[in-house]
Amino acid sequence: MSNDLATDMLERIADILLAVADVGSGDYTTRLKTDLPEDHPLATLYEGINQMIASLGDEQQRATAYRAELEEKLATIELQRAAIRELSTPIIEVWEGVLCLPVVGVLDSSRSAEMTEALLTAIVEKKARCAIIDITGIQVMDTGTADHFLRMARAVRLLGSNCVLTGIHPNIAQTVVHMGVDLSDIVTHRTLRNALQAYVESSYGKRLR
Repeated sequence: MSNDLATDMLERIADILLAVADVGSGDYTTRLKTDLPEDHPLATLYEGINQMIASLGDEQQRATAYRAELEEKLATIELQRAAIRELSTPIIEVWEGVLCLPVVGVLDSSRSAEMTEALLTAIVEKKARCAIIDITGIQVMDTGTADHFLRMARAVRLLGSNCVLTGIHPNIAQTVVHMGVDLSDIVTHRTLRNALQAYVESSYGKRLR
């Protein structure tokens, strides 16, 4: 092998190493110069390396696009979850200083914690003096559910607000009595309207004094 050919081979190999180093650092735009004669010993290797870099670049683009799509889907799912949480825990300001939390469906520990947190946050933000928990949408109550409401009521009172329970069905009233659950700490009214009327009358009476 002549000195010129040996020097050329060393330079070509150096180009290959630099290209591989660029790919290793994440640069898939680099290409080896394809100016070699077809019978050059490195011509096939050059072509193979360029094809490999191009393939890696395409895969990188697809992976990046997939990650972006996945992140977008995850963000959408999180927004949907937040919307579902808000819908499952709608807190309505039915009167100045009066919040209403209608409860529908099954109340487990996780949902109870979310409801309590949302209600307490709303009480602080709205500076509410009364929180009405309406359970018209609950058909069955066990000791665990009753305990959730007791804890919720105590948390509300710790913030200086009154807690009222409305919408108790007759079968739930019988079940609560049968289980011996003590709800005497919670003020109850038959309907949300009755509770709101009682609050308005009480507030109006205080203003007249």
